[in-house]
Amino acid sequence: MASLGRRDIMNTKLPLIIHFFAAAAIAVVLPFLVPSFVLATEILIFGMAVIGCNLLLGYTGLLSFGQALFFGSGAYVAGLLSIHLNLDIISTLAVTIVSGAVIAVFVGFFAIRRAGIYFIMLTLAFAQLGYYIAFLAEPITGGEDGLLDIQRPALSVPFMPSIDFNTDTTFYTLTGAIFVFIFVLMQRLVNSPLGSVLTAIKQNEARAEAVGYPVKLYKIVVFAFSGAVTALAGALYAFMLKFAPLSNIDLETSSQVLFMTILGGLGSIYGSVLGAGVFLIASDIFAELWPRWMILLGLLLIFVMLYMPGGVSKTLETLSAALLGRTSKRGTKK
Repeated sequence: MASLGRRDIMNTKLPLIIHFFAAAAIAVVLPFLVPSFVLATEILIFGMAVIGCNLLLGYTGLLSFGQALFFGSGAYVAGLLSIHLNLDIISTLAVTIVSGAVIAVFVGFFAIRRAGIYFIMLTLAFAQLGYYIAFLAEPITGGEDGLLDIQRPALSVPFMPSIDFNTDTTFYTLTGAIFVFIFVLMQRLVNSPLGSVLTAIKQNEARAEAVGYPVKLYKIVVFAFSGAVTALAGALYAFMLKFAPLSNIDLETSSQVLFMTILGGLGSIYGSVLGAGVFLIASDIFAELWPRWMILLGLLLIFVMLYMPGGVSKTLETLSAALLGRTSKRGTKK
């Protein structure tokens, strides 16, 4: 019960301004903790993608293997807009967010008609369908080579000179600002009445439906939020790389996002960012140690699954609670 109380305080009782400062602190400090701005940017981008996955799995109990479809479609839509229409960054990302939400609603409309393994297979089927469409539409998407020559759009503000993001530092600043906004917005969402309904659906869908909640509608809504956030992350990833590889929409990307979600901790916005950070930093370190670094990463994931139930965030929460308990006991004895 004490653990549940601490989690409630973190998720619901802290003012939104605290979450804002926490997200801003993460964005400011992160470049000093990792070797490069590129890795820091990648962590924030995948942190947003994992938040999108956590909305489905961690808060609603929907295990989706279709996250790569949203991530890859965001990359392709943003890239095509950059190449052919030369829109500013705000317009490009806005169109990408809407397109991600529309695709997610379409997938969710069919996927939520089934539960369990059938739901999982439907999301996987849609993701694979998107992959082969991107693979075969070579004149549009570049096919196996990916979409090349993507440029980072500038920020155009009336009566002010445009701001470009051609350097790693300026692009990280843009990504950090978007990350803080998404972090706070999603924290607000999960702490809202909508978030409470999603949690109720995860705990007992039949009871939530019996109480009178339109469960299918809520599932489609959370699909829309998940698709929008994940597509935004995909767009930023394409701008970071300056091309959209076909692998963005592959099953491996869905698997990586799921690994990061479980690694960080289900049902935690903070855990989403922590999972992305641990996964990518570990991948970067292991890649320098051994050419077959995926084996080491697999062993790390096995260790977390066996000895860190609830993910890294839950383990850190338990350790911090134990340390605070010992400190308070010593203070009482004195």
